Amino acid sequence: MLMKPPSSTSSPRYYLLTAALLVMGCSASSNLIGPENQLEVNNEPDTFQWQVSALSAVTQTLTYSWVNNGTAANVNQSSSLGSGSADLQILDAGGVEVYVGDLTQNGTFQTRTGAQGSWTVTVTLTKANGTLNFRLQKP
Repeated sequence: MLMKPPSSTSSPRYYLLTAALLVMGCSASSNLIGPENQLEVNNEPDTFQWQVSALSAVTQTLTYSWVNNGTAANVNQSSSLGSGSADLQILDAGGVEVYVGDLTQNGTFQTRTGAQGSWTVTVTLTKANGTLNFRLQKP
């Protein structure tokens, strides 16, 4: 059966079909952290801990403000990512980048020296599959 195109793009059916296609396209392209991923964030002065599990092709950026009363931080990373990528960026209170790293690299690292106060912690996930865990602490 051949369908006849709408006679006008102002037809209500045209708008409903267009809206449905846009919604389907948007939902299919993004997979965000949900309750099944058990996201845990502990954000206290001088200690920040972030953990998420059972990621399945998650693409998302999360940003946090963290109070560091020191001028540096120890970064402890312990992750198991099967595929995709997970990056961590830390800016000091002045907005200067003091750390950037791949969360799949396990170990303990040190940030560069920066201004104490409210630091910005950004986690960027791209089609990430697996479990991620990191902790920041004032030395």
